[in-house]
Amino acid sequence: MSNSAALLLLGASLSSAVMLPAAARDAGTFNGAWSVDLVTESGMVCDSRYSYSVSVQEGQVRLASGPSASLTGRVGADGTLGLSVSNGTATGAVSGRLLSNSGSGTWKVSSLCSGRWTARRQATRTAQAY
Repeated sequence: MSNSAALLLLGASLSSAVMLPAAARDAGTFNGAWSVDLVTESGMVCDSRYSYSVSVQEGQVRLASGPSASLTGRVGADGTLGLSVSNGTATGAVSGRLLSNSGSGTWKVSSLCSGRWTARRQATRTAQAY
């Protein structure tokens, strides 16, 4: 599968048709780095599994690792995700929810493929001087 399709899968994995811009000020609960795993359940052009890192800051979601793509959207105060992903002519949509340390949902990239995603918050490491 191409990098474009993989990025679309990531975005689709983290988005929903519901956008919650008014709740953005409370979305800081989800700040930090998240590991996201995508599993393809249907579609012939997608690999079976993908892994990415994303960053959430005050409700804004950004791609932290992986090929470049346009990832836009928010995490609402209740953890509901509303993201869109595009790379070239391919676009993706996702639905799901984050909890305090994990999340899950479904994704779809145009008519190419679809599946489910899971996320887990990455541990925060603090440097200490000795």
